[in-house]
Amino acid sequence: MTTRTPGKTPANLLVEIGTEELPPKALSQLGRTFADGCRQGLVAANLLHDTTTPQRWFASPRRLAVWIPAVRSKQPDQRIERRGPSIAAAFDDDGHPTKAALGFARSCGVEVDQLHRAEDGKGKWLVHRSVQRGRTASKLVPQCVEQAIKQLPIPKRMRWGDGSAEFVRPVHWLVIMHGRSVINANLLSVDSGAYTRGHRFHCLHRLRLSSADQYEKTLVDSGFVIPDFNNRRRIIQQKVQTLAKRVDGTPMIDDALLDEVTGLVEWPIPILGEFDKIFLKVPQEVLVSSMRDHQKYFPIKSHRGRLMPYFITVSNIKSKTPKRVREGNERVLRARLSDARFFWETDRNTPLASRVNALKDVLFHNKLGSLFDKINRVRALSASIATLLGLNADHCERAALLAKTDLVTDMVGEFPELQGTMGKYYAGHDGEPKSVATAIEEHYRPRFAGDLLPSGGVGQVVATADKLDSLVGIFAAGEEPTGDRDPFGLRRAALGILRILIEKQLDLDLLSLVEESACIYRAQPQSIAVSDKVVERVFEFVLERTRALYGAAGFQLDELNAVITTRPVSPLDFDRRLRAVAKFRKLPQAENLAAANKRIRNILRKSSEVIPRQVDQTALTETAEKQLFQALERLTKEVSGYFRDGEYDRGLKKLVSLKDPVDHFFDEVLVMTEDPSLRQNRLALLRQIHELFLQTADISKLQVDAG
Repeated sequence: MTTRTPGKTPANLLVEIGTEELPPKALSQLGRTFADGCRQGLVAANLLHDTTTPQRWFASPRRLAVWIPAVRSKQPDQRIERRGPSIAAAFDDDGHPTKAALGFARSCGVEVDQLHRAEDGKGKWLVHRSVQRGRTASKLVPQCVEQAIKQLPIPKRMRWGDGSAEFVRPVHWLVIMHGRSVINANLLSVDSGAYTRGHRFHCLHRLRLSSADQYEKTLVDSGFVIPDFNNRRRIIQQKVQTLAKRVDGTPMIDDALLDEVTGLVEWPIPILGEFDKIFLKVPQEVLVSSMRDHQKYFPIKSHRGRLMPYFITVSNIKSKTPKRVREGNERVLRARLSDARFFWETDRNTPLASRVNALKDVLFHNKLGSLFDKINRVRALSASIATLLGLNADHCERAALLAKTDLVTDMVGEFPELQGTMGKYYAGHDGEPKSVATAIEEHYRPRFAGDLLPSGGVGQVVATADKLDSLVGIFAAGEEPTGDRDPFGLRRAALGILRILIEKQLDLDLLSLVEESACIYRAQPQSIAVSDKVVERVFEFVLERTRALYGAAGFQLDELNAVITTRPVSPLDFDRRLRAVAKFRKLPQAENLAAANKRIRNILRKSSEVIPRQVDQTALTETAEKQLFQALERLTKEVSGYFRDGEYDRGLKKLVSLKDPVDHFFDEVLVMTEDPSLRQNRLALLRQIHELFLQTADISKLQVDAG
């Protein structure tokens, strides 16, 4: 038993690590993780007086910091009571200590007569009571900070100078202040102190902090630094929106760009720039990519959604000559847009169809050939899928043929993030059918979780074929994903296939498509061997991705297991079964039927006999088994049409009427009777029940609660 006495008056704690410029894209995550790690360490050390008030985290290009309220100056003392042997076992009949008592006292570092006696409802015991003095914050806080630093999500730590310290960037200063006092420490080869630093250019001298609470105010008032990441982010967003209104426009602000820009500046000064209207003849995506992805500018669009010849950059310096800053940014952007315009004009001189042979020189995989080999496989698979869906196979083949050709254009060479997008524009310029041009762009979708799916049938076909080809080929090459390692993005590809087939209502046999892809590989000259085992592994791999897809949508693991067990070959069919099972489990009879199916499954599994497929009605002797057989025959006729048409919810709803006959059967009939003919006939009856439910799912896997 342990009790604690209060520590001294708590004070607020500030920890700041001052660095060279930190990676802007990772800055917010680093800031939050560092703050959480420090707080967790203090909680574990029992130094937090108030565990309800949240900490504040700060992150700017040159610092990570956290302010944590009400940190004790020392741990509370702990009163420790350690229980030993019972009094009866501790002393003999003469009252002398036994070996048990002597050993317990020795382990506590005292004599037997220094032990206490305690009594509870179970008896009397020897106990040792002591007080463990709390350690001071000055000793514990540096350990907490050091542990938080070690837990930061830094993929590759770096060293600097001759030291052995490792961090994401070189560290130049360290602040650890508890109230008005500095906690002395040496972390990352830097001694702690009370001095922080402001803006690299606007504040050249160190800033002394009088207390932990003066941190933010000192930096804002004297250091030209807004250290609070979220506050700085809001300021940037508001100022950018206000500035765009000057030209009657709306800035194109996405969260990723806003976070990155926030991670690049400490004293944000938005500046409105302009570019020549002649560049608006270039596709909008190219201009946006140039501004947003390459220059970290915010493009501006009109109220009609068209790109305007303006942009907003966020400077980290409050310049005395903002015009020069604006002109410098305009000059840099003009050069990049000029290159883009040149690529746009020259690329269109060569039709995409004329670039197909150039893909022979682009390696897809050293065991799977070039991109030229890949598009020929995708063409063949696309044609098969299109035929199954009743779509224009010629358009699907054409889109597959041209899908990768923009990779060898100058524009995509300079702007790789525009692959597919430029193919759409070039195909349109070449006079290709609109469905083909659209499919070239959309066949990469979905690129990430939650991304849009291909909107047209041709794009859906080519996207599915392209992803299937990659899955089959990479698996055959022996490079399937392991653990967290998935360099070819095969999990993403599998999820993409599932989403396309399910959300676009494409009722396709996935196993047959995988087999078709394998056959296409085998037909290519000098192709890698694709075994039946690879086909099975690919199918199982895609089927297993349903756990992540539907788990994120709120379906239960046992519902998924119930359907996966039946191995539906159509993802759309899988979806229908799963939704039916989710509805079924809410019915009052679901619990009993799930339990009965589990019992049936176990009986059938344990039986070593060859169970007949048909029930001999003349061999049914008990009233309960006759009633169950009659109910089963009637329901089988009723639900067979529902199951055939994929109306699993209606079929399962009908099957709930089996509850009473099944319960009555198990109450009245001995299945494993000694008479072999009776036993086999009853096993056949149970087998038919189990197989009837298996037409939807194995509901014996449901963990259904009563009520």
